[in-house]
Amino acid sequence: MTGLVYLGALAVSLAGLAVLDRRFRLAFWADPRRAALTVGLGVVAFLLWDAAGLVLGIFARGESPWMTGLLLAPDLPVEEAVFLTLLCYTALLVWRGAERALAARRSRAEDGA
Repeated sequence: MTGLVYLGALAVSLAGLAVLDRRFRLAFWADPRRAALTVGLGVVAFLLWDAAGLVLGIFARGESPWMTGLLLAPDLPVEEAVFLTLLCYTALLVWRGAERALAARRSRAEDGA
């Protein structure tokens, strides 16, 4: 049972990001195709990075009772892909939120000038 804890925490975190995204229409609720492409490319790039690190012996999979034990490849746990999705989605939401905040700030400055 404890093997699903980390994956469950990642899923809950992704759900929380989706709620924020929906509320502020930052990524998937603004432009689903672009958001999926952005997150997808980020995840693929990081998975390639992980694969290179594993092949070169730089990275290694640690053992934990909190992980499922399911692997995408040797020494590449499924939780890594979910975590990378969380990482990329978070980065996209922060970028879009900052972009929107800066645009609103510029707009207020122009209105006040």
